[in-house]
Amino acid sequence: MTPLKTGSKTDSKTAVKPAQNGAHKAAIRQENEEQILAAAEKVFADYGFKGATTALIAEVANVPKANVHYYFSTKEALYRRIMEDVCDHWLEAAMTFDNSADPAIILRGYIEAKMDLSRARPYGSRLWAHEIIRGAKFSSDYISTTVKNWLDSRVVVIRGWIAEGKMDHIEPYSLMYMIFATTQHYADFGAQIEIFNNDQPLSETQFAEAKENVVRIILKGVGLNG
Repeated sequence: MTPLKTGSKTDSKTAVKPAQNGAHKAAIRQENEEQILAAAEKVFADYGFKGATTALIAEVANVPKANVHYYFSTKEALYRRIMEDVCDHWLEAAMTFDNSADPAIILRGYIEAKMDLSRARPYGSRLWAHEIIRGAKFSSDYISTTVKNWLDSRVVVIRGWIAEGKMDHIEPYSLMYMIFATTQHYADFGAQIEIFNNDQPLSETQFAEAKENVVRIILKGVGLNG
């Protein structure tokens, strides 16, 4: 019995070490990727796809250039990863559509989430704006499938509210475009807002007031209170 018992302990220890090493390597990989992605988001937003270089991204990320190529085979792959990640977070913000039957609650939650994302991730929003202005060269396939399917499904919900008399008869696509433009304005035109605000970024209080104003204006415009 003793040899079997000893052997089982040895096997257990041997099994744990690879698992621990694997978890450690995965954590390091995730940390390195996040560091590179954050730097690339800023560099692409500042310089555009053509102006950005992997050398500059590596410099901003404070990692060797080889690391950038190790995790992302090409500059385009890195660019696409960021673009889709930014939009995926925007799509997740619309989870409120699935959590309530009240259009005022749903739209308020969505608008507030989009505003918060603009404040938390301004470079991502600016990068998206630049990409679309340039004709969506790298993202048209993603937009025509993932984003379009998401938008169409939300439009169906809004048309349902209209049919039920819960809100005014408006064009749902126009409403969604307005929400996109208004919420992302606080990131894409942040420099202009600062100039108008005496060369200061909006304080937390000012941003909270702006968010509430945007919500109230849009809700009132479609015949909702809240």
